[in-house]
Amino acid sequence: MLFQQRTVFITGASRGIGKAIALRLAAQGANIVIAAKSVTEDPRLGGTIYSAAQEVIDAGGQALAVQVDIREESQIAQAVQQAVDKFGGIDILINNASAIQLTNTEETPAKRFDLMFDINVRGTFLVTQHCIPHLKKGNNPHILTLSPPLNLDPRWFGPHVAYTISKYNMSMLAIGWANELEKYKIASNALWPVTTIATAAVKNLLGGDTLINKSRTTDILADAAEYILQQPSHTYTGHTFLDEEVLQAAGITNFDKYAVVPGAQLQRDLFIS
Repeated sequence: MLFQQRTVFITGASRGIGKAIALRLAAQGANIVIAAKSVTEDPRLGGTIYSAAQEVIDAGGQALAVQVDIREESQIAQAVQQAVDKFGGIDILINNASAIQLTNTEETPAKRFDLMFDINVRGTFLVTQHCIPHLKKGNNPHILTLSPPLNLDPRWFGPHVAYTISKYNMSMLAIGWANELEKYKIASNALWPVTTIATAAVKNLLGGDTLINKSRTTDILADAAEYILQQPSHTYTGHTFLDEEVLQAAGITNFDKYAVVPGAQLQRDLFIS
């Protein structure tokens, strides 16, 4: 199996995109570290680190459920150490955890601004910082960050500038790490969907069932991530990928199977012109 004996550390993997990627890699024999906050289920969101870990095991992988708030560096350090103690190292890091608030400047409370930057920027930076020493020793090591291409069209800034710059910071980190870690043959890329994805966050925060029915399933990002993480880490690096272009490179040109509602008019995601 493609990911046999490779260990994947995924933030925010108790549900949604993070869990979908976890299950796809688990089916290929990976060891999955579910690093997230949820230990009791929120009915609006679904899933905990423990339920996700069981699904990973059922899919064919090994799992470690670790409660971690990536705003707390001490918790990050402990989670990384637990992963290394159980599996012997870390080969892949997926920076998936993220916070969203689509409000303009006047309507963005300081605590929400801080939350986005503490998770999206600082948390992503610190998780990666703590994983790098282990990635240096990893098998075909990759960092994959769920963040968009850098689209400087003003329409992506005006309505929700705080969120936009937090996500663009994640992409700039991904690009920076590609250069910084090239000498260690550690790949660093970003990945973003062309359309909205059917997750609890999209349903609860953005558009309810109406938007869900115009979205694709998380499978499209799981498939794209699987392809990226198979590629040689010393050459396949420094990109801000869209899911469709990754799958086209993998020979997939028909995306109909990913639609929640077959044949529906799909909603393009943020930052996609």
